[in-house]
Amino acid sequence: MPRYEYRCRSCGDTFELSRPMAESGAPAECPVGHADTVKLLSTVAVGGASAAPSPRAGGGGCCGGGCCG
Repeated sequence: MPRYEYRCRSCGDTFELSRPMAESGAPAECPVGHADTVKLLSTVAVGGASAAPSPRAGGGGCCGGGCCG
């Protein structure tokens, strides 16, 4: 189950909740009991191959046609 991070606008506390994706936008109450919270954007670390672009056939750089030369 995904974990979502929230911040309470009343007390400034940040907290996490595990909830189904279908409930990701539902209101969340902070651990102290305040209802004025906002869901924070989280970065996701994804493992795997490098994200470097693959070389294009014909070379040429930016557009594949030599516009940078």
